[in-house]
Amino acid sequence: MQPDDSALIPPILPIPPDRPSLLRCRRCGRPLHDPESRIRRLGPGCRGPEDGTHVLPGEQDPLF
Repeated sequence: MQPDDSALIPPILPIPPDRPSLLRCRRCGRPLHDPESRIRRLGPGCRGPEDGTHVLPGEQDPLF
């Protein structure tokens, strides 16, 4: 007979509803609302050409 493992497993509790977390700009500290700003963690006024998206080099098949 094997030992009863049900005593070791914690009960499953309901997940609390997610409230929108407040994200702030890394430079000016203002709250961010639009999705692009929240992804980049920079507000529209703080973004510049040096804050482009990161491109990773890798193998890619030609389109044509």
